[in-house]
Amino acid sequence: MRDSIQGAILTPFGWRLGELLHEHGRIVAINGRAVDEAEVRASGAPLLLPGFIDLHVHGGGGHDTMDAGEAAFHIARTHARHGTTSMLATTMTAPAEDILHAFEALGPICRSRPANSARVLGVHLEGPYINPGKLGAQPDFAREASLDEVRALHALAPIRLITVAPELRGHIELIAQLVREGYRVQLGHSAGCYEDGVAALNAGAAGFTHLFNAMTGLHHRDPGMTGAALAHAEYSEIIPDLLHVHPGALKAALRAIPKLYGVTDSTAATGMPDGEYRLGRHKVFKCLGGVRLEDGTLAGSALTMDQALRNFVSLGLSVAEASARTSTYAADYLGLAEHGRLAPGAVADIVVFDPALNLTRVVIEGETLDHPDA
Repeated sequence: MRDSIQGAILTPFGWRLGELLHEHGRIVAINGRAVDEAEVRASGAPLLLPGFIDLHVHGGGGHDTMDAGEAAFHIARTHARHGTTSMLATTMTAPAEDILHAFEALGPICRSRPANSARVLGVHLEGPYINPGKLGAQPDFAREASLDEVRALHALAPIRLITVAPELRGHIELIAQLVREGYRVQLGHSAGCYEDGVAALNAGAAGFTHLFNAMTGLHHRDPGMTGAALAHAEYSEIIPDLLHVHPGALKAALRAIPKLYGVTDSTAATGMPDGEYRLGRHKVFKCLGGVRLEDGTLAGSALTMDQALRNFVSLGLSVAEASARTSTYAADYLGLAEHGRLAPGAVADIVVFDPALNLTRVVIEGETLDHPDA
């Protein structure tokens, strides 16, 4: 059935004040006159933006991606209520059997999207191929990468991203092989130097995992993995909860990396009250908006993508640029030409905000979610 939504529509060519039509899960037409963002604000019209795309999701609604059963469904539904229309379920560093069980549970939801849920595009394998000296909040099961293991896991659920520490033995060569086989590789949880980062990018790595966090920092005589990202990256994820990265550092990254995009790195605590939750094999605690291990280490977040958009705007970004950094650039990074933009022929993934940037409606593949603010 054809449906229409009225408002200020953010298209790849700028704002249009008018009507978006969608049918059978696709946008069929956008009608209206071109306006700038100042006119959009003056109009008081609802804002229609591309649905959010989150490439780093560990949990939500009290559930963790490493759980078996229907955990992934509850996670995808929690994030959909906050405007995430597509996501990558992100696994933790863990023993091989734990990762295997997680992939077995994730396979079905990657193949078919349940109603009122975000689309799970596949898996972000964040570990175990990371440096044991840069675990962050990852459990201590890091090890060298195995191409055979990656292939076996991919047969259960599609791997769309793999985080690798490039300085570990054999990893530069393996990055090149993974890229040849069609995997997207990014660098993170790394004690590597600037030269390791540049070598990995030359081997085909394409991005960085939660920039600044769990990687060697920037010093003017030792630029580290962070320096490699700021000097050379076109894409990188960053956690814009304003806890993981100081606003000043976030602004520096926005100037340096053309297609920096936000992720939540969300945990089971997302959408839940303060208290104790799990992150893989770790106990974590949500308090005062943050999620931490018992020793105080930040351990993922309770961020949602609608709040990520508002945080980007609070730093001085226009709504249009904040939208690109919560949707379009992530779609481009994965080569998803029909997602992350509102245009005829694109998938009808739409979020609607009021002028104060409160989320009022979520549409996924043409389906309007029940009570997105619940």
